[in-house]
Amino acid sequence: MKIVGIMLVRDEDRFVEWAIRSAIDFCDEFLVCDHESQDETTVILGRLAREYGRKLQVRRCRKSGDSHGMIQAYAGTPTWIFGVDGDEIYDPSALVRLRARLEAGEFDRWWAIFGNVLNVKSLDRDNATAQGHLAPPCRSMTKLYNFAAIDSWTGKIVERLHGGEIRFRPGFDAAMRLNLHDQTDWASADFRCLHLCFLERSSRDAGSSQARLNIMDRHAWSVGKMIARVRSLLGGRPAANWKEEKYARGPLVTEPIHAFLAARS
Repeated sequence: MKIVGIMLVRDEDRFVEWAIRSAIDFCDEFLVCDHESQDETTVILGRLAREYGRKLQVRRCRKSGDSHGMIQAYAGTPTWIFGVDGDEIYDPSALVRLRARLEAGEFDRWWAIFGNVLNVKSLDRDNATAQGHLAPPCRSMTKLYNFAAIDSWTGKIVERLHGGEIRFRPGFDAAMRLNLHDQTDWASADFRCLHLCFLERSSRDAGSSQARLNIMDRHAWSVGKMIARVRSLLGGRPAANWKEEKYARGPLVTEPIHAFLAARS
């Protein structure tokens, strides 16, 4: 059994180092596709690549879809592919427990596993707390896939682990998704993530009044939502904030984050 991390980044210099350090010990390999970053992301990745050696492989990519090509060869092998974004911080001590469960084969019959998430609205490092919205009731956006369940994942790919056509092996299908976040509370979860989706992710975002959308956030707009967006730009009623709709459900809660801060440089 092997775990391979895959990250696609573009202008993520605020949190990319923290994100990598939080997840890399969980992985046997960690692959990064740097999609033409213009801030300090490339410099940070270069420094980390020198520190971690062969375990951390960084590639400069012209297209976001190139990131999926970095993991296609693992289809049909006993490999878990762990997708990490530049605004996702994992609890490294909890991942130690999750890895033991993966190695024991507890999740071998599942195609995908989803964990607990705190979608962060504000971060207080001095007091080791974060305020935001939990999943559930929000949707979980973690990405951990059992590539032993598939023969291939090819076709038109927007970015790693999104789009294309999956050919499943006998006994597996796309519905075999385990929602661990529906079974375990935030405090005791073995797979939990601070999703810093409402915070500035790049020094280039300084002063921005709105949180930046991820690649798949931008592609997920329906025709109706696009029409609403155009009307808003033309002076009509403001379009709904899609990120708020997905990640700001339920009550606003404050949680301790000591375990997550242990992964910072």
